[in-house]
Amino acid sequence: MNAWRLWHKLGGWLLLTLLGAGFFTACASGPNTGQAQASRPDLVTDSDESSDRKRARIRVELAMGYLEQGKTTIALDEVKLALAADPGFADAYSLRGLIYMRLNESVLAQESFLQALVVRPGDPNILHNLGWLKCQQSRYPEAFADFSAALANPAYGERAKTYMAQGLCQIRAGQLREAEHSLLKSYEYDAANPVTGYNLSNLLFKNGEVARAQFYIRRLNNSDWANAESLWLGIKVEHRMADRVAMLQLANQLEKRFAQSKEAAFYRRGAFDE
Repeated sequence: MNAWRLWHKLGGWLLLTLLGAGFFTACASGPNTGQAQASRPDLVTDSDESSDRKRARIRVELAMGYLEQGKTTIALDEVKLALAADPGFADAYSLRGLIYMRLNESVLAQESFLQALVVRPGDPNILHNLGWLKCQQSRYPEAFADFSAALANPAYGERAKTYMAQGLCQIRAGQLREAEHSLLKSYEYDAANPVTGYNLSNLLFKNGEVARAQFYIRRLNNSDWANAESLWLGIKVEHRMADRVAMLQLANQLEKRFAQSKEAAFYRRGAFDE
């Protein structure tokens, strides 16, 4: 699965019309071994890592690779081996939670994230993952509390990811004004993120702020991340802005690159409300 499809499957879960369930690794964080040492005064080197932790870390890295390939059961087996080698490895518990999310085992996923937090209290990456899980379950107040707790950590280096997830969750909860604020914050931290750019533009377009939507979707469609969904949104935006030249340029790309897509079919029918 290429990078855009991975991002799009997760963000597409709430492109308002593209609710999907297949891309937890896009919005949820994978293991971050450096985060565990963020508060230590010294640099962490190989000599600081026990042989058990090294074996567990290698297993977790293998598990991540298998998960990205869609080999979920094999990934879970590798995580089990990691925890057998080092039962105190928070990253292994966190990844196990992501795997259980992929398997739609929400109870087991939550248990894994909570175990990870026992080992590493207050870790913002784990809180992010737990918040994303709760959002999937429509437990919005709890999800927002977890996202807020992650963002409150001054050492947290992945704010773009969590603001994006929070914004997507707020869209799902019907909190559109708050969602716009969160997605704008995410965009400030990472303007190249295609999920943030698409969802922000789509939200603005639906709210009637077409000129602002045009800015974000044009930037996305001028990048390597453009796909059928982003081109179709761009076409609708340019149609609303009465820029026929820009609209036809995007339509030409859509027909050449994604002729079999449902978005191309919408364009041919002139179904600009789809």
